[in-house]
Amino acid sequence: MEIKLEQRRSNIGTFYIDEDGKRLGKMDFLIKNGVMNIYHTEVNVKSQGHHIGEKLVEAGVNFARENKLKVLPTCTFARSVFDRVKAYGDVLVD
Repeated sequence: MEIKLEQRRSNIGTFYIDEDGKRLGKMDFLIKNGVMNIYHTEVNVKSQGHHIGEKLVEAGVNFARENKLKVLPTCTFARSVFDRVKAYGDVLVD
């Protein structure tokens, strides 16, 4: 399962997973002043329970680390992942 990145502009993007031409899940973000706001995560109903949302958040965390960004998870799902995965604390906005 490959996670892809689509950046519409340098500060707006989406991580997503497609399979057989169908979108299984996506996570939208906006970057401003060195902060990556994860504001929406969505997983296809048939794909729920396969940890796709968690994998998308992980991709966002890795992207933030590579680009020296902090993360502000305003999406409730992304926030719940950050609450559970303490290893992501290094990129979390103070």
